[in-house]
Amino acid sequence: MTFPLTKKNYDVIVIGAGPAGSLAAKYAALGGADVLLADKKREIGTPIQCAGFIPDASEIEDLIPGMTLPDEMKALPKKCVLSKTTKQRLYAPDLKMKEFDVLGYVLDRRLFDNDLAEQAVTAGADLLCGTRATAIMSDPSRDKEHTVRLTGVFGEVEVTGKIIIGADGPSSFVGKTFGLVHHKNNHKNNPKNNHKNNHNNPKNKTDGAAGIAGAPVGPPFERAIGFEYKMTNVDTDENALEMFFGNQYVPGGYVWIFPEGKGKANVGLGLRRSLCTENISARALLNRFIREHPVAAEKLSRGKVMSVHSGVIPVDGAPEKTATNSVIITGDAAGQVMATNGGGIPFAMAAGKIAGEVAAAAVLKDKRGGGLSVAGYEEKWRAAFGESLAASVQARKMMDKFMGSDKMINAAFKILPAEKLKEMQCGHLPDSLRVALNLMMK
Repeated sequence: MTFPLTKKNYDVIVIGAGPAGSLAAKYAALGGADVLLADKKREIGTPIQCAGFIPDASEIEDLIPGMTLPDEMKALPKKCVLSKTTKQRLYAPDLKMKEFDVLGYVLDRRLFDNDLAEQAVTAGADLLCGTRATAIMSDPSRDKEHTVRLTGVFGEVEVTGKIIIGADGPSSFVGKTFGLVHHKNNHKNNPKNNHKNNHNNPKNKTDGAAGIAGAPVGPPFERAIGFEYKMTNVDTDENALEMFFGNQYVPGGYVWIFPEGKGKANVGLGLRRSLCTENISARALLNRFIREHPVAAEKLSRGKVMSVHSGVIPVDGAPEKTATNSVIITGDAAGQVMATNGGGIPFAMAAGKIAGEVAAAAVLKDKRGGGLSVAGYEEKWRAAFGESLAASVQARKMMDKFMGSDKMINAAFKILPAEKLKEMQCGHLPDSLRVALNLMMK
């Protein structure tokens, strides 16, 4: 492979061109590093795997003190915004509704992701679309050099990089390859031990899915399924997000209607199989909601499905480690998702920028003889929003105790004011609810 690569040796190789990866590539390039950004999608942003809602930066910074979001989130391109919302409505199983103000935007994720990738290219990064990493070989005697085998529409090539940034989603190939995954606390299944024995052996080349012979996969951890329709000819409030709860339609999760303007909406659900008591598919549940829900069915009765999308959402927080001396995982690959609502775009963008800046600084320091390390990434992102993400996981686990009961959900709606429900979405459980849940769990 020659075209479209300009070289085969890079300072930083970023795998995955979603919001996290593209910002990582952009800021690494702006910091002076030679950067390659590779994504398996033939068209960046397609297929869509996200409902596309993003709160205004001010909303997030108010709810998560100390978090500073990148400029790319504070000034969204107008061409990427389908609608602007000013409020959110939550419907309990008994159809009681509570509403609160929330400023946000429903994005065209295809255009948005494409725009961020273009910004990375403009900053100086090389881009390979339609290309996946099939192997990563690392020499223990040369910790700051990795060889990445890339295969795709442009052919096959091996490129070298000092730093690898994995922004490749919930089933991160990079994370698995380097043991940056959730794992059981035992020696036999400890990815750190497997990484030591297998990943740094340059002889262990393979084209298999694991990348390196013996690469740890890690045991399963909690994930949600997102399944959604893009619909047209619907009758929805174009200024409001709507979320619906009830185990008949979405066990332990919620259904959303996000307006996209001009009679269009994203209608989808997020659920976890661990909370499902009925053997039914996500598609069948969503179809049932659209046909039968007493409030939503009327809004959607004339709607037509224009496209179908699905994806996996990590809701167990970040693994213990998200970086080594020369490898970083970021965004969904690092579990940087609000576990209580599945929102991840703001955190992916914040972490991606940090990853790119840390990588560029590490490359510059190494060129000056100071050694190579990106370990500072871990401290920086956790200081910015790590505590809030961890709290959201704990809140999600506590909320699981009542989400399986419509009666309990109705009770929570009854006792909690709308603003408290808003805070719960960011992992802040009200003391009254926390006490009630603790008593229930005894």
